[in-house]
Amino acid sequence: MSQAPVVAGTSWWATVRTVAWSFLGLRARVGLERDVQQIKPLHVVLVGFVGVFVFVGGLAALVHWIVPG
Repeated sequence: MSQAPVVAGTSWWATVRTVAWSFLGLRARVGLERDVQQIKPLHVVLVGFVGVFVFVGGLAALVHWIVPG
């Protein structure tokens, strides 16, 4: 009897890195297939929302800094 290989859970940092590459639109096919097997969808959604809020907040701060009062 052979047992199925145990897939170790990915770290939050790996999920952040995956979502960041997805924001840029640069993702290798091999990496995508590996991520689908290892990363939980809820983690991707949470990191995606945080990434969007950070991006929009950064843009708002940049505009506020550039445009005079």
